[in-house]
Amino acid sequence: MGETVEETASPTGAPETPVEFEAVEAPDRVAELEELVAERTTDLQRLGAEYVNYKKRVDRDRDLARQAGIESVLTDFMPVLDSIALARQHGDIDGGFRMVADELEKVMAKHGLVTFGEVGEEFDPNRHDALMAVQLDEPVTVTTVSQVMQQGYELKGRVVRPARVAVANP
Repeated sequence: MGETVEETASPTGAPETPVEFEAVEAPDRVAELEELVAERTTDLQRLGAEYVNYKKRVDRDRDLARQAGIESVLTDFMPVLDSIALARQHGDIDGGFRMVADELEKVMAKHGLVTFGEVGEEFDPNRHDALMAVQLDEPVTVTTVSQVMQQGYELKGRVVRPARVAVANP
């Protein structure tokens, strides 16, 4: 069955060619349209989920890049912090330089940089580099840090540089 619909002019004023279409039973057309709507809805939901995942990935990557930049700068300042620590040990920090050193250490701590490595703490190979072993007058029950040559640094719970130490073995 075919019908021909003919109009004399289109909205633009140009003559329109006759269009032929077949009459489709209404229930079949409704079912076809419902199926099409379901497909498009599924596609839209999938695209929405993909966008949410993309946004999360971009945010995570941005945070990782920011954290890597902070870590890089803090790592560059570690030798300066080591020099300040040595100067403090020898009492060579006075006046204005002391204030600058204190402020620098505060800024580093603000960004999550924490020093570790103290005499007497238990040796942890994940946090310490043992450079030498020494014998102590008093016996120890576990491998213990006996001397700290260079402080270790931790950034947000992750060791950035292990402490370089001498250890006393049991």
